Amino acid sequence: MSYQVKPLGKVCAGSGEPLAPGTKCFSVLAEREGRTVRLDYSADHWAGPPEDAIGFWTAEIPPEVEPERRKPLEPHELMTFFEQLGESPNPMQEKLRYVLALLLTRKRRLLLDGDLMDGEIPFLRFVGTHGEGTFDVRDQQLEEDEIQQLQVQLDAWMHGEWS
Repeated sequence: MSYQVKPLGKVCAGSGEPLAPGTKCFSVLAEREGRTVRLDYSADHWAGPPEDAIGFWTAEIPPEVEPERRKPLEPHELMTFFEQLGESPNPMQEKLRYVLALLLTRKRRLLLDGDLMDGEIPFLRFVGTHGEGTFDVRDQQLEEDEIQQLQVQLDAWMHGEWS
């Protein structure tokens, strides 16, 4: 028989106090109300396995790991990537370029200089604040949630590629 066991808990099942990193704990797999549950106890509150225990073991609480902090991307790095995407016929890269243009506008690296139409296709015109010239970017007319998804993809790609 196999069991789905949740990861080590953060609090002692006996006291409700946090389990301290680097200390010994006792973990129990028990049957409660028709469900298999995991209970973790600090050494101070361990009185042996409960009667409904299926099994138990000892472990050491791992040290807390600080989440990796990414350094923010510099506007000139974003601008370089924006310029590289300039002539791409790929629809996904066109969307990324649009999101980058919006981001660079927030970072004051591009200024919105108006909009224009190429037949039925709307474009936004941006001007670089460091003399880069003008950039016409197709207005993708994306919903806010799609922009956020693209920003996450862009962030992951840029940190992987440019770090």
